[in-house]
This record gives sequence, structure tokens and C-alpha cells, in this order.
Amino acid sequence: MQKIICKKVYDTDTSVLLKKITFGAYGSPEGWEESLYQTESGNFFLYTNGGPNSKYTKEDITRMSAEKKNAWLKANV
Repeated sequence: MQKIICKKVYDTDTSVLLKKITFGAYGSPEGWEESLYQTESGNFFLYTNGGPNSKYTKEDITRMSAEKKNAWLKANV
């Protein structure tokens, strides 16, 4: 997935996956995933996706500061 935020491109195909967490079984309506990525230029973003009954009903990309990235990693050890 690719998304442009504040004139910067965030792309799951060209960025490095740092960590991925999943909740529920694959294909479960309540299941979801969060994947932390780093772009070539050093920016961080969170890719989210889930089933129709999950907290992520559509795929999306959210940019993250280094502080938020560190907090997310600490919360998802």
C-alpha cells in the first residue's frame, strides 16, 4: 500500500518492515494487524488492516514520530 502524507510517500513495498503484530486468526472478522515500517529516508509509519468487525475496518497508513515508534515498540514487545 502507498499513501502520501504531507508530501512524503509512505509505501509498504519499498520500506523496511520492523515489526508486525496480529490479533485473531487470518480471515476472522474481528482480526487485525499492525505493521511498523521505516522508509529509506528514515521516517516511520504504521500500516493497519483488519476485518469488518475489527478496530481497523480498512487498510491505512499512519506516520509516526520516533517517540511514538519507541512507545509502540515498547507496548508490543
